Amino acid sequence: MNLWLIPLALLVLLSSVAFVPTPSPWVDPADALNSGDIAWMLTATGLVLLMTPGLSLFYGGMVGTRNIISTMLQSFICLGVVSIFWVIVGFSLAFGDSFSGIIGNPLTFLFFKDVGSEPNPSFGATIPFVLFALFQMKFAIITPALITGAFAERVRFSGYLLFIALFSLLIYAPVAHWAWHPEGFLRNWGVLDFAGGTVVHTVAGFAALAGALFLGRRRSHRDGESVIPANIPFVLIGTGMLWFGWFGFNAGSALAANHVACRAFLTTNTASAAAMLTWIFFQGAQGEKPTALGACIGAVVGLVAITPAAGYVSVSASILIGVVASLISSLCVQLKSRSPLDDTLDVFPCHGIGGMVGMVLTAVFADEQGLIYGQYQLIINHILCLAIVGGFSFLSSYALYWVTDRIIPLRVTEEEEREGLDRSQHGEWFGEDSLIDKEELENSRA
Repeated sequence: MNLWLIPLALLVLLSSVAFVPTPSPWVDPADALNSGDIAWMLTATGLVLLMTPGLSLFYGGMVGTRNIISTMLQSFICLGVVSIFWVIVGFSLAFGDSFSGIIGNPLTFLFFKDVGSEPNPSFGATIPFVLFALFQMKFAIITPALITGAFAERVRFSGYLLFIALFSLLIYAPVAHWAWHPEGFLRNWGVLDFAGGTVVHTVAGFAALAGALFLGRRRSHRDGESVIPANIPFVLIGTGMLWFGWFGFNAGSALAANHVACRAFLTTNTASAAAMLTWIFFQGAQGEKPTALGACIGAVVGLVAITPAAGYVSVSASILIGVVASLISSLCVQLKSRSPLDDTLDVFPCHGIGGMVGMVLTAVFADEQGLIYGQYQLIINHILCLAIVGGFSFLSSYALYWVTDRIIPLRVTEEEEREGLDRSQHGEWFGEDSLIDKEELENSRA
């Protein structure tokens, strides 16, 4: 039997075993639902989904020509893998009945049982519970996709598929429970994470760092060869899609069409604008030409940093958050470039560091709770939160890389790396490399 058919057969088997006829949760509680909130959250959910294809363009344009398709697919495939696991058990692990604030009961919402059109007051009082679950699904999808930039150009596709399935269930879901479930221990500490500074960016950043260390350096990095980005216009288009989608990411986290969503929308745009300008001005101050790549990276760093703060801070604070995060991440990228660490697309300096800066500054500027209001407890709790989440994500991810590697080797061979992952993993080509004869194509795919 072809090994690629095993996951499909397992999925069909699980579906048939789990199907038990139950009363339909799809009722119409018209008194509780708000059509405006529903319309906005449907839109926001679609915007967040758009971010993953945007990320694929953002990452794909920055790697070498021989790896652009594989890099883009590593992001895009998360739409398939994570969607299925989220419906089966991921949502239940993240938002099911809590076990001591650590993890959700996997049986609570198994296969979206009891996840229907009735609102759940704990997760959005005016929208269908299923809409909340779908919105959260998009966050679960993009988080492992963010990690891929750290080990781009050297990971085996089949091993990567296994890793993201395990990561989504064993690392992402627990942290989402800690920070966003009403009984999660971080939430009960009073930690403020409006849209994913810890759950998405700190988790992805430290998982990316673990991946870069575990898989080791690329041959080109080890030999000091420079890699020319395959397509800067792809990076620009991807950044635009990310910026656009981030309005759903942040403003949608208000879970209603209200003043909080408006504030999050404003602070998101302003922080990104400030960070983008800061990055290119900082390039100029160091005697470099302002680059399109720098502008794009700066914009994304600003989006990352404002994510935990978007609904809690003023617009003036969002400007400062964008500036500070951009400067710190830029300096970290420079330090990384002088180290042996091969984080291909600077995921840890930009998402990991950017997310942590955002969490700290949230504790500084949050309305009535921040350090500037004379409150000290929040910043202490945020620093403890970052230590716990960062340590858990790094150590657990490193363990998952090790386990995955024992089942399916994660690192491609040096010959496959030299050939490029587009050809060696997928039998596909981009640009001038696509001008090959049909016989070579068929032989490669065979």
